[in-house]
Amino acid sequence: MLYRRILLKLSGEALSGGSGNGIDEATLQRFVVPVKAAAARGIQVGLVIGGGNFFRGVGASSVIDRVSADHMGMLATVMNALAFRGALVNQGVACRVMSAIPMTGVAEPMATHQAVRYLEEGVVVIFAGGTGNPFFTTDTAAALRAAEMDADALLKGTHSGVDGVYDADPRTNPAATLPSPRPAMRGVTAFITRPICFIDGLSPRVAVTAATSSSTIAAISASVSCCGRYSARIAASASSFSASSGLLPLV
Repeated sequence: MLYRRILLKLSGEALSGGSGNGIDEATLQRFVVPVKAAAARGIQVGLVIGGGNFFRGVGASSVIDRVSADHMGMLATVMNALAFRGALVNQGVACRVMSAIPMTGVAEPMATHQAVRYLEEGVVVIFAGGTGNPFFTTDTAAALRAAEMDADALLKGTHSGVDGVYDADPRTNPAATLPSPRPAMRGVTAFITRPICFIDGLSPRVAVTAATSSSTIAAISASVSCCGRYSARIAASASSFSASSGLLPLV
C-alpha cells in the first residue's frame, strides 16, 4: 500500500455535474465509488469539500460583508459534507462529518484526536466548515486537516481549466501569468505530466499540478514540516478519478 492515510480535497463545483450549482446525484455517486474502494483497501480517507456549488464568499456580493459571506460559504461546505456522507452510508461505508463550526445535531465538532481515532477504525471522515475562520479557503482547510491527521498524501481535485498557481484568476483575468517551473524540484516525486510551479513565500513550499477536468485528481506535492513536530512527504501525481479507473495509484 503506497499511502496509509490520505486527505482528499474536492471542489464543490465538482459535485454539480458541470452545471456549477447544486448537487448532481449521478456525479455524487461517481465520486463515492472510488472513495469506497480506497476505504475497502484499508486506506484511511479524510475529505474536505468546498462549497462553491452553493455559495462562494470571495466577491459574492457588494452588500454582504466579507466575514458574513465567508460564514455562508462555510455553511455550504457542511451541506456538501452531509450529502457526501449520505451517499457513502448508502453504499455501506462508515462515515462521520466533523465541523469546524459548532453545529450540534448536524455534525460533530472538529477534534483532532477523535478524527484520528475514527480514521484508525476505518471510518471515512469529512471535515466541514473550512477552518472555522473567515478569509481562509477550503484549500487552506485541507492543508490544515492533512497536517493535523498526519496524512501521507494531500490530494486536490482542482477547477477545470486552471493549470497552476497564477498571480490572478485566469478565468476572469486574461493577463494572469503562470510562473515558470523551477528546474530544481527537490522533494517532488511521482507522475507529473502537466506543468508544475512552486508557490513562493509559503512554508512549507508547495508544488501544484493541475487537473484537466473536475473528474481528475491533481495531487499537491511538498515536504511538510509542521511546527517542528514531524515531516510528511507528500507525493504528487495526476490520475483519473472515475469508477472505472479507481481513485489513484494508491497501491
